[in-house]
Amino acid sequence: MLTFLGFLMILIFMVLIMNKKMTPLTALVIVPVTIALFAGFGPELGDMMKNGVKEIALTGVMLIFAILYFSLMIDTGLFEPLVNIILKAVGDNPIKTTIGTAVLTALVSLDGDGSSTYLIVVAAMLPLYKRQGMNPLILTCIIMLAGQIMNILPWGGPTARVMSSLKLGHTEIFVPMIPIMAIGILWVIFVAYILGRREKIRIAKHGKFTNYNSNDIIGEVDPKLRRPKLILINLALTIALLVVMILDIVPLGIAFMIAFCLASIINYPKLKDQQKIISKHAGNALSVAGMIFGAGIFTGILNGSGIMQAMGNSMIEIVPKSWGGYLNIITALFSIPLTFFLSNDAYYFGILPIIVATGHQLGISPEILGRASLIGQGSHLLSPLVPSTYLLVSLAGVEFSDHLKYTLKWALGSSIVMLLAALILGVI
Repeated sequence: MLTFLGFLMILIFMVLIMNKKMTPLTALVIVPVTIALFAGFGPELGDMMKNGVKEIALTGVMLIFAILYFSLMIDTGLFEPLVNIILKAVGDNPIKTTIGTAVLTALVSLDGDGSSTYLIVVAAMLPLYKRQGMNPLILTCIIMLAGQIMNILPWGGPTARVMSSLKLGHTEIFVPMIPIMAIGILWVIFVAYILGRREKIRIAKHGKFTNYNSNDIIGEVDPKLRRPKLILINLALTIALLVVMILDIVPLGIAFMIAFCLASIINYPKLKDQQKIISKHAGNALSVAGMIFGAGIFTGILNGSGIMQAMGNSMIEIVPKSWGGYLNIITALFSIPLTFFLSNDAYYFGILPIIVATGHQLGISPEILGRASLIGQGSHLLSPLVPSTYLLVSLAGVEFSDHLKYTLKWALGSSIVMLLAALILGVI
């Protein structure tokens, strides 16, 4: 029953947002609350939602101030030199622009933090997409495809969870996955080429895309807010922020709060200018924060009710015992829907140990199953349960439902390519 309710909850959510019957925020809150009340969880509902919001609170704070900080830096013109360099390199060629997006995302993703990757890459590339009249859905698609592959880095999250859950080191789990990641990135570059070529043909036939959202991260350029004389100071502050983030000196949300306050004072000493900056970008920050806390309620109910664990166990139980010898392939295949419908914590700490215990009886080593469980990361970030996804679509000014429909087939392609590569190279 819990499994049925879980899949029903996610199905209703997906149908509502993909058909644009509700906003993601409304659906994230109303759908799980309604299902939980129907299932008789009314008395515990308050604690479930509170715990879910508490779990996501620091992420929400971080994203609010990260948006404010990078938006301020865009207003000052910090990224203009980078944009001009990229523009000279790609010219007026959508193919070079899309490939450049894939390469830049892969490089920036080396820090292992998806949110900062989205902020930096969108800030650098969205102006180019606007100048060339390209569809911003292509931008969000390529960024997510590359980001999902790079998310397998040990400091990115999933791999660290696998190592912790199975008590294994990076040499057993991550190192064999490096060639798989490389093949995955080549796939993303190939997809970028296809999308760039299609867009080049579309522009030649139908003209430039102009239906951009005025509330994206770039917004309207205000020359009065430019601070070209302070570009080196702003660059130094941004680099210091990234160093603090990588070294994990203080919580990232606190670091962005301090950095935003310092940047406001340095660039806009007058109080009215500081208020103008906050007012200009508050809507974007609030819309992302709202969806983040909505996702907290969604996952809080899934976890607190036991629905998430039941969904994972039920999916494992449907595999016939006679297929046990193919548990490595089954694990890789099932990791695609499991990491989409479940959180990484639920999957890697709740479900993977059960799979490994089964594998032990069949003589399949834990490291093989651990590596197989990472294949699904090729489509994980598209999940509505991943907070940073809402940040990406908000920054680029696209609808979550449009992004999901546009990117899903390519993301599934990433997982399939990685699975075939892992089988051919003997990694799993």
